[in-house]
Amino acid sequence: MPNSLAHETSPYLLQHAHNPVDWEPWSEEAFERAAEEDKLVFLSIGYSTCHWCHVMERESFENEAIAAVMNANFICVKVDREERPDIDATYMAFVQATTGQGGWPMSVWLTPEGKPVVGGTYFPPEDRYGRAGFPKLCSEIGRLWKEDRKRMLDSAEKIMVHLRTEAAADAVVTGLPGDKVFGDFIDRCEAMFDPSLGGWGNAPKFPRPVVPRLLLQLAERFRGHDEAEAALQMTHRTLRAMAAGGMYDQLGGGFHRYSVDRYWHVPHYEKMLYDQGQLALLYLESWQATGDERDRETAEDIFRYVLGELRDPSGAFHAAEDADSLPTADAGEKREGAYWTWESAEIYRLLDPRSAAIFCAAYGVEADGNARPESDPHEELVGQNTLFRAMSVPGLAEQFDLTEAEIEAILRDARKLLLAERGKRPLPHRDDKLITAWNGLMIAALARGARVLAREDLLEAARAALEFIKRELWDGEKLWRSYRGKRGAAAGFAADHAFLISGLIEMHGADGKAEWLEWVEEIQAALDREFWDDTRAGYVIRAELGGETLLAIREDYDGAEPAANHVAAENLLKLAMLLDEPAYAKRAEAILRAGARAAEAQPFAVPVLLGALDLFRRGVTKVEVRGDLQADLGEAVRWSWLPRAVWTRSEGSGDLIVCEGQSCLPPIRDAAGWLRTFPTGTENPLKKS
Repeated sequence: MPNSLAHETSPYLLQHAHNPVDWEPWSEEAFERAAEEDKLVFLSIGYSTCHWCHVMERESFENEAIAAVMNANFICVKVDREERPDIDATYMAFVQATTGQGGWPMSVWLTPEGKPVVGGTYFPPEDRYGRAGFPKLCSEIGRLWKEDRKRMLDSAEKIMVHLRTEAAADAVVTGLPGDKVFGDFIDRCEAMFDPSLGGWGNAPKFPRPVVPRLLLQLAERFRGHDEAEAALQMTHRTLRAMAAGGMYDQLGGGFHRYSVDRYWHVPHYEKMLYDQGQLALLYLESWQATGDERDRETAEDIFRYVLGELRDPSGAFHAAEDADSLPTADAGEKREGAYWTWESAEIYRLLDPRSAAIFCAAYGVEADGNARPESDPHEELVGQNTLFRAMSVPGLAEQFDLTEAEIEAILRDARKLLLAERGKRPLPHRDDKLITAWNGLMIAALARGARVLAREDLLEAARAALEFIKRELWDGEKLWRSYRGKRGAAAGFAADHAFLISGLIEMHGADGKAEWLEWVEEIQAALDREFWDDTRAGYVIRAELGGETLLAIREDYDGAEPAANHVAAENLLKLAMLLDEPAYAKRAEAILRAGARAAEAQPFAVPVLLGALDLFRRGVTKVEVRGDLQADLGEAVRWSWLPRAVWTRSEGSGDLIVCEGQSCLPPIRDAAGWLRTFPTGTENPLKKS
């Protein structure tokens, strides 16, 4: 029999609707029931494409005996972190503070007032990996609640006081960060950089696009100096290694979540929409900055993947694809990477012998599989190959005594055939909910792609997604978080507003329509009204229960997703220029001042904030495209890397107006005039002439 999750819209909650655990969604009623039955709440937070969430479900939540222990001791509540980032952020702060680490699935035991007493992430069904077995832990926590309640309640109260104090202390407002933070950021990047393989740090390696995006911006800031060369080289090396690695889908385009090893080879195979949006934008910007056509090709492959695989019939974009899938249609259990990996024999069966040999040499395919043991500790990839670019086309041409054109043709045909064959396999689970924030990131990339690549199809895709959000997730005053068949119950958070605004600013730059800026002003007003906290000089995320705020957090870390405050600061500075409204710049300055301590102490943690600071220090440049530009001027504009520019369009006679501060330059009518104004493209040592 289904439990209470059967009525939810979240794919993650629906995955658990037939567990023997008596799950309930997060609600006031669940906590009222906990008080009435004198039980703790067991809160489990995850998302539908989370590998270890699947493992814990299979091992514990589908186990009748373990479910009985849970049901006897607790009111069990499931939360999709993608639908409720407020609840996730609140209890993740607790888990990280008490265990020193975090992740999903997140497991937290709460009092009926929502105060956490014990927390962790994945727990195995019996003692292993140095972790207590889950049923034993449940029994012990249930016993302590009955026999040692006062100590648990006192501990919960002290922890909440500590978390609230820490959250308030993080918001001390000071002066603006000094310009030294830009050099400090580059120094930190150099200290952590992997010169042989690209990226920062060791395994696992995350793409974290906000870091190389700031490096590209600082390369323009420091042009002509050593810092610029260092920033460009680190970015170039990293982007090339990522696109050549197994973290990149060599057949279908798009990026997997992260690399479990330092080689960018074996990935965690899930694909997230927020990664695709940020990485497409990064590769476009790198193409503009360096002129490397491989960056443009990678961005266009990401667009091909997203438009072909993640686009919903409504026009918006699905959240994610799972890492796990069935190896064969009649298999009884899913395996991580099953859809994405290959056995050598299968490739030789599908291709002619010469083409198979060339393809296997090109993509590192080995007869016994190519996963290093340390990259596959659970031995799910034995005999399997994750494709990566192991040899260059010139190297292959020499080895197989063919021309480079012949090698490229063979590889192109092989990729097409294998992609079609892969499509016949059991598909990985698709999380098909539509998240406003992540769609905002994707819309920004599509609109930028439409403008710099002159692609009308990308513009139409961005427009369709925006029209869906305006129709289904905006009611004129309030923005909503997600949609799946119907609008989700959660209102939008600061990130939904900020990321959508960034997409609208890019969309206005691509087509010049005033309606986008009019909507931006409405959404910005809602963001200010719902989330601005004067005491913290920023936008906060709050989880509430019983009319009380559990915790108000001013998020200031640019991780897999950028911090809403930092994106908002960039937005506000651009809007101040676009709309000639100084109040927007004042609010951006307040955010920058409140973030000064983080920027100076840990610049590597806040690259988007530093990017906004650079905009504030040097000013935003407004570029107005008036009418249709001549071909040579249009091309020069498209490949120019101008990280401080905000774009707009209007009717006119085919020229451009460039404004800095309160002054504008004379109209620019040809490519020569443009390059005299913005010569940075020709100064870049990596840029092709």
